[in-house]
Amino acid sequence: MVGRVRRLLGVVVAMAAAVVVSAGMAAPAQATGPQRAAPKPPPAGVDITGDGLTEPLRLRADSQPAHVLAVIDQVNWFGRSGAAAGPKRADLGPKYTIVVLAGDVPKQTFDLYPLAKGGPRAYRPAKQPDSRKTSAGWFLGRLNMSETLRTAGVPLERQFDTVSGGVGGGERVIPEALDPGRDIDAAISELQRLLLLNAGVMLVITSGLAGIALLVRRRTR
Repeated sequence: MVGRVRRLLGVVVAMAAAVVVSAGMAAPAQATGPQRAAPKPPPAGVDITGDGLTEPLRLRADSQPAHVLAVIDQVNWFGRSGAAAGPKRADLGPKYTIVVLAGDVPKQTFDLYPLAKGGPRAYRPAKQPDSRKTSAGWFLGRLNMSETLRTAGVPLERQFDTVSGGVGGGERVIPEALDPGRDIDAAISELQRLLLLNAGVMLVITSGLAGIALLVRRRTR
């Protein structure tokens, strides 16, 4: 069962890598002769270098398909053009360069800044390993970039802001130390205090109205 799931993840990773490196790698089919089956795409991989890594972190789809897919997901949605200028260098934080591979062949590279001020950022250089023509550009990164890299093995501190979601979105993380029972008790206690306060205010108002009514009644006799 585990092997079947791993093979399925491997297929998904290969498809994701194909989106990143484009579908123009396959050789054109011959005009004559029997139609041949499409060649199996080479397994995808990702190499990561950057702050705190003494040697490249090498992730491969055949052994770590979930991690490869998660890292590729950080960059496979970029458009053809990004912003010409990014944040100030002092606001970028640690830099991590990822190289997307098809088999052992580097295809694309990106610089990721998971702890940049104002949210994660990604930079796509104009110069790519496969000599592909593209434009340099800055992009807003996914909010879960830091956690994705940390889970893959990058030495980053755990972030409790978000665990998933795209640009401008994501799910809040519930701290592990959260005690639902304690929070409910605190809420009930606060509600009781509020009700007692309201009851006191109503008692004062009622007493005041009764006193005024009694005073008016005496004066009208």
